Amino acid sequence: ARFVVNRFVMGEQLGHGLRRLGNPVAWMDGRGQVNLFVVATGWGGWAASRILHLRQSSVGTGLDELAFEPVRVLPLSWLWNTSFLVRNAPLALQDGGMVLPVHFELGIKYPMALRFDNQGRYRGMVRMSRRPYLLQPSVVPQSAQQWLAFMRDGRPNGKVAVAQTSDGGQRWTDLPDLVLDNPDAAVAGLGAGSGEILLAHNSSVASRGTLDLSASSDGHRWTLLRTLEQGGQDDEFSYPAMLWTEDGLWITYTVDRQRIAWQRMASGTAPFGGQP
Repeated sequence: ARFVVNRFVMGEQLGHGLRRLGNPVAWMDGRGQVNLFVVATGWGGWAASRILHLRQSSVGTGLDELAFEPVRVLPLSWLWNTSFLVRNAPLALQDGGMVLPVHFELGIKYPMALRFDNQGRYRGMVRMSRRPYLLQPSVVPQSAQQWLAFMRDGRPNGKVAVAQTSDGGQRWTDLPDLVLDNPDAAVAGLGAGSGEILLAHNSSVASRGTLDLSASSDGHRWTLLRTLEQGGQDDEFSYPAMLWTEDGLWITYTVDRQRIAWQRMASGTAPFGGQP
């Protein structure tokens, strides 16, 4: 591991101070350049943060020489572009562009979908839900035009929330909540092929002490595949992320906000049958 972005250097390049850089999300555009989207905070903390768009400045493809330069703060609101945060992976589009799920968080919370073209240029945003307590959307395609967004519920004793689009992200509709509990915690969804959807989520009612992996064929009815972590009331296994590669399913998450853990389920007949 090594540093690729420094808040002091980046603050000098932007012309204003940065207190924290966090929640990095990477995407490779149609030119083969890596774009990095990072939450940048000032003195207002996370709720007054902005999303910083960085682009690869290094010429080579080696990870040891990867470097970034700022493109700009994304122009998302009249209020100095504050209170928008990124966390989950983008959805790649057939035209080489992508949709980046983000959320607004200042007093109320709601999810947004940002669209970028294949050159990495920002093209606009759409609100994904009218409900004022949802955040950190994770977008999973069911087909080229129909996608689901699974979201964290900011209310006490909430459930995993869902929204759907049937026109490739132009308009979104709220769906009934899943039966899965959500203790105000992030979730991660992933399409696993053959119409299957995987969801990593905390299933305890009032804590993040249990992290489960569930599967669904339609996005509404879910079956527990395995418990990834089981701890006590004060333990925390949170902020999962998933990636499907040739050798299987990779799942990462934080442990007690102190370190990153990962599990790999080897590829077999399906990720459900693999061994971690």
